[in-house]
Amino acid sequence: MEVDGSASTVSRGAQSIPLQSRRQRAFYQFAQQSLPACKPVLTPAWVITTFLLVGAIFIPVGLITLHASQNVVEIVDQYDTECVPEAFKGNKVAYIKDNLISKNCSRYLKVYKHMKAPIYIYYQLDNYYQKPPTVCQKTELKVNRKNIAWKSDRDHKFGKHVYPFNFQNGTLIGGGKLDPRIPLSDQEDLIVWMRTAALPSFRKLYGRIEEDLDADDVLLVNLTNNYNTYSFGGKKKIVLSTSSWLGGKNDFLGLAYTFVGSTSIFISVVFLLLHMKNPRPYRERPYLPWNKQSVSSRRCDDTL
Repeated sequence: MEVDGSASTVSRGAQSIPLQSRRQRAFYQFAQQSLPACKPVLTPAWVITTFLLVGAIFIPVGLITLHASQNVVEIVDQYDTECVPEAFKGNKVAYIKDNLISKNCSRYLKVYKHMKAPIYIYYQLDNYYQKPPTVCQKTELKVNRKNIAWKSDRDHKFGKHVYPFNFQNGTLIGGGKLDPRIPLSDQEDLIVWMRTAALPSFRKLYGRIEEDLDADDVLLVNLTNNYNTYSFGGKKKIVLSTSSWLGGKNDFLGLAYTFVGSTSIFISVVFLLLHMKNPRPYRERPYLPWNKQSVSSRRCDDTL
């Protein structure tokens, strides 16, 4: 026997039979696509069962998700259209730019369904690309303003020893103000705002009401309509919302699950009907692609 680093040969008389190493055999099997692998055979029964199983799982999940979303109670009030004096209804931009006119406004929000604490207060902006407005909301209810920003933002992105001494001291002044005695890591309104939204319609958390609200309760919300969104068709809204185990109100996930499940069941029914109409035995050799030509040629010979 002659041994060579990677392969060896066995001499039998005049013949020399090479012995492949394990690495060579593995590479040969890989190149010839003969490695052990899972190769499922998609029979009609397997396909129909798989689609039925997907539908049976997705539809209940979608209905449960929709039910959770529907249980979220929301109150949405667009205040920027009403918080404008009658004299400036036709020129809202001039109203915002006139610093001699008070921008204070009061809105009444009626609770139409019992809202279980915690109740989240958001300010919502539509058709708006992340420019800093100010929304001041004061109610007799206690609003918890702590821990409204991400912990990672408070601990790492905004300095604990950095104070906003020069904030709003330039020529371009608008929106709210910051307390120069409080470090940036504790200015959670700013931290929430600085997390840029991906879309032009978004909500920013303002605080939490940590007591239940009953149906037919009326909330008086005092706010300041400071920032100009009228020049570009933006909208400002105040939102009160409860939450569920999935978060806020969002029907998209439940509708997506229900749609995929319903489509899967529909496809399985179509496949079942086609299979019942045109059944084909499993592993019937004449239907193999390489046998179709020979079958057709034999049929032509029989007719001749």
